[in-house]
This record gives sequence, C-alpha cells and structure tokens, in this order.
Amino acid sequence: MNDDMDFVDDEEGIEFSTDLITLIDEDDVEHTFELVETIEHGGTTYVALLPADILEENQELVIMKIVEEDDEEDILELIDDDEEFEEVSEMFESILADLFEFDDEDDE
Repeated sequence: MNDDMDFVDDEEGIEFSTDLITLIDEDDVEHTFELVETIEHGGTTYVALLPADILEENQELVIMKIVEEDDEEDILELIDDDEEFEEVSEMFESILADLFEFDDEDDE
C-alpha cells in the first residue's frame, strides 16, 4: 500500500508531499515507512525508507531494492549481498548527507 500525504504551509503557500509505504513482514505485521530517496544503480532501483513513527528517536534508514516479480508486480527486498549493500549505502549517505547524520560503524 502506498499513501501520499500532502501538507501546505499556510504562511508561505508551499506544498509538501510525503510518500508513505506500508510493508507487511513475514509475521503479517504492518510497518509504515516514509520514502526518503530513490536511486538507480547497475540497472536496479533502490529506495531509502525511514520508519514513519515520528516519536522514535535515532531512527535508521532502511535500504531496500525493488524487484519485479513474474506477475510484473514490484516488490521491495532487503539487500542480501554485503558488497552490494555497502556500495548502495555509501551512495545514499552521499546524497542524504545534508539531511541526516550518519554514524560510521567503523568507529565503534
């Protein structure tokens, strides 16, 4: 399910739109995410998602890839390959550096 929420700043007359995506996990539990960014790399589309629970602090981006199923319906999958995940994660970090603060796991 994909929901769009529109917000209008009355003072400025600027309209903002938030793309919300609801994913259902293997236990049939729904989780809602905000679509932050989409990139194309090596013929594959990747998305960066942020949990929509705005009350949660220190939220982490969830990075997934879009895979076309046999019935031509697109699904989101976690990235299993560590090298692919690192490469795509670095691309998202570069694009989103002005909006988010990223922890460097190598420093821990």
